[in-house]
Amino acid sequence: MPVDPGKAVGYEMPEAKGEWGQDDVILYHLGVGAGVPPTDPNELAYTYEGNLKVLPSYGVIPVSGALPGMAGVPGMDINFALVLHGEQDLEIKKTIPTQAKVVHKSRIANIYDKGKAALIILEVETAEEGGDVLFVNRFSIFARGEGGFGGESGPKPGNEAPDRAPDYQKESATLPQQALLYRLTGDKNPLHADPEFAKMGGFDRPILHGLCSYGVVCKAVVDTVLDGDTTKVGRYQARFSGVVFPGETIVTSMWKEGDKILISAKTKERDTPVITNAAISIRG
Repeated sequence: MPVDPGKAVGYEMPEAKGEWGQDDVILYHLGVGAGVPPTDPNELAYTYEGNLKVLPSYGVIPVSGALPGMAGVPGMDINFALVLHGEQDLEIKKTIPTQAKVVHKSRIANIYDKGKAALIILEVETAEEGGDVLFVNRFSIFARGEGGFGGESGPKPGNEAPDRAPDYQKESATLPQQALLYRLTGDKNPLHADPEFAKMGGFDRPILHGLCSYGVVCKAVVDTVLDGDTTKVGRYQARFSGVVFPGETIVTSMWKEGDKILISAKTKERDTPVITNAAISIRG
């Protein structure tokens, strides 16, 4: 059986070390659209080392190497060409520093049976070397064709957007070359650069990275609802529901519900969903 939860669930991958510096953070911020207008003080706080802050969604970047590591997990003999990144859950334990040396601990937290697919939860804990945990990522990976093994179907999607007009809305324009810029943060999948490869994936041109849209939406919420205070984000959960073509505008709708900001995002040009079932939990 390609997916064997009895072998895979709980499996811990070898620890991995990593590091980042101010230039890595600034490149990420530029990759998710920061710096417009370039002389705005809040934008300079994302793009200039003089008073640099870190957008919480940067936490997905240092752990990108964990996904290929799934290939060595016992009980996970799956076709990685058929996997989809369905959801992302990032829990911030401590304000992310502008530079750090870290240790990543990865494990298969759970596997759910979705009938036609297996839903694999990859959890990655990132801590400073010899120090505290900074953040925890949970990747929800759909392995198409690997379901039907009789396991639990998993929790239902939460963070539904309210049936009322949003409290806030923000339009974020992307550049025609946005994917070419964002791929320099580490995700070199040709789907986001090579037109011929994109056609093989069913798209008439390259698409924007899902985690780039994830960052664009995070910035929209931080700037619009949290007054640019990146330290107020305690957790950021999102479901990837559609694609963005570079050059399109992402429209982020926000609803303040207690200590949560519920979020939904769509493309302005095609009125199609980008991110749904999303929320940012506000740190007290």
